[in-house]
Amino acid sequence: MSPSTSLTKTAETAVPVNPDQTLKACKALVAHIKKAAAAPPKDGKQNLLADAETTVAETPVWLTLTTKNHIHENNRLQPGKIALPNPLNTSEEVSVCLITADPQRWYKNAVADEFPEELRKKIGRVIDLSHLKAKFKAYEAQRKLFSEHDVFLADDRIINRLPKALGKTFYKTTTKRPIPVVLMAQREKADGKRVAVPKGFMVKKTKRDPTENVNARPIPEIVKEVERAIGAALVHLTPSTNTAVKVGYAGWEPEKIADNITVVAKELVERFVPQKWNNVRSFYVKGPETAALPVYQTDELWLDESKVVPNGQEKPSALPGKREQKAITGEKPNIGKKRKSLDAEPEPASEEAPVAKEGRPKKKAKKVLPESNDDKLDKEISERKARLKKQKASAKKAVEI
Repeated sequence: MSPSTSLTKTAETAVPVNPDQTLKACKALVAHIKKAAAAPPKDGKQNLLADAETTVAETPVWLTLTTKNHIHENNRLQPGKIALPNPLNTSEEVSVCLITADPQRWYKNAVADEFPEELRKKIGRVIDLSHLKAKFKAYEAQRKLFSEHDVFLADDRIINRLPKALGKTFYKTTTKRPIPVVLMAQREKADGKRVAVPKGFMVKKTKRDPTENVNARPIPEIVKEVERAIGAALVHLTPSTNTAVKVGYAGWEPEKIADNITVVAKELVERFVPQKWNNVRSFYVKGPETAALPVYQTDELWLDESKVVPNGQEKPSALPGKREQKAITGEKPNIGKKRKSLDAEPEPASEEAPVAKEGRPKKKAKKVLPESNDDKLDKEISERKARLKKQKASAKKAVEI
């Protein structure tokens, strides 16, 4: 084992990612993806329906984060979002489904009347939780809803109840999990805490008009929130040391991808990684079928020096197996009855089975049976028959008398 080197503690301040290295990695990755798409297939079969430009434009670029310890203890069904300078979903053909809290009428009217025209065309459905449970309870109905829309947005007040309502159809993969959006106005806070309602202040409960929503945020803020969520980068946390975030597409310019990587790396570490940059091991950028190119790598492999073993106190990397243990103790390993041990001593020959010169035991002599005496047997049979005849004759005389 090589001698261990002393560790230097990383500063608590954020370590900036080198923009030159990021841009260099993005240029190399985009060039490689374009070259691979233009090259002929290895199996010699050409797909006539495939278009090289379309393939490159739809190829995603991922930023992978490797940490020293696990980021999260369990799977988080609610994805986190990071606003990007270059949004991911800018197509006019993208279809959005907005899931709101009850009632849905105010949000439907707001989308139809007060949303911008570009955003209004993208939102194909507005539905609240009660209607969602009633209409899409069956599995086939959920699959149809899953295939009809590209992006699903959900009010943060009811997003925790969606896994039970939508099931594995939406939450088995991370492609179309609902993204949380804040649609309700935030209450006033003092010193980081919500202002409590004064005692004695009673509000008379009346039936509210479904077309009114006094708790909703202003329309311009809702529009910004929806637009930011549609083009944001999604962070799905799992109980592992690896996290992948989509930051762009191979059809983009490398400068745009590099700008997104700089923002995502900073926000990802500051918001989601415990111990911040001290827990970061590396950042890589890669495509679906390409090698990972380094963006940032740390010199430290552990968070603290408790994980480092001093020289001369190293433990064996692996315990010896059963064969190695038996070889150390001198015990012969169990190698089966059919296999012959090379170092086994020959057993002494026994008297019952003498060993021949060829190494095989001699065949045992056959047992000799005594000869049969048929004359004696015939004599016994004749005597028995004569005895039976005498008994029959005596029985007939007794009947006649």
